[in-house]
Amino acid sequence: MFFTTGDALDEIICKTMPDNKVLETKHILTGWTNIVIEVKTDAGSYFFRFPRNPFWSRMIVKDAAVCNFVDGKTSYYTPQMKLCYDAQGRPFSVHKKIEGYTLGDRIYHLSHTALTGVAYDVAKFIKELSGIDLRGAPQEVKHPLSEFLHELDYEHYDKHIDADHKYIKKTEGSSLVHGDLNLGNILLNKDDKVIGVIDFAFAGTGNPNMDVARMVSRPAPEDFEKEFLGYFENTGEIERMKKAWKHIDNGYAEHIRAHFPEINLNQL
Repeated sequence: MFFTTGDALDEIICKTMPDNKVLETKHILTGWTNIVIEVKTDAGSYFFRFPRNPFWSRMIVKDAAVCNFVDGKTSYYTPQMKLCYDAQGRPFSVHKKIEGYTLGDRIYHLSHTALTGVAYDVAKFIKELSGIDLRGAPQEVKHPLSEFLHELDYEHYDKHIDADHKYIKKTEGSSLVHGDLNLGNILLNKDDKVIGVIDFAFAGTGNPNMDVARMVSRPAPEDFEKEFLGYFENTGEIERMKKAWKHIDNGYAEHIRAHFPEINLNQL
């Protein structure tokens, strides 16, 4: 059960917010796992996420479970996610917009001092997240990252990619990891301080170095990467995981170009 851009999404949005007046809706063209719509209302702005296929329908349920479990357990804001279902039983999510900027939008405009501060905060988030006690956590939170990536690769890319699945599985731990900790999922305030982290659809149990490697798997200023990696050990493991993420991104890009040409891939 999933959504397409041909569905009456505006109608679903209005039914979900009967007490709010919808002033404007805006499609976010970088959303590949979900159709993402920013909704401005008389009570503030919200993000709706409508899954693009059955796999992401399952993952949006996990995204909501992880966000709500993590909320208040780190020093940084995470969305309080409301999981909803339409009349056909299709899951979608909504959360209030966190006012700020993505690190991807700002990273090449930051001073050295600001870059240093952001590197510290992202490293701190990874360590706090991996230190959360998972006893009593919903089962969705405990989904292994290795299983998620294996299913994504073998069932949802057009051709198998060399993502080093055996190594990911071999080095996997039982800590909570974000799973897609990239520049677009870290939010800064107007003072260029890290205030929050979003998009936990890839989250689950794994090796925290997978989050470290994900942060440096896409282009970023050398000063940032050097400062950030200085907070972690086992650089050989991180480098190998970094290569795995690059393969995953390449497979994703090929899949999106083939099936969703309207999506903006400039962030890769």
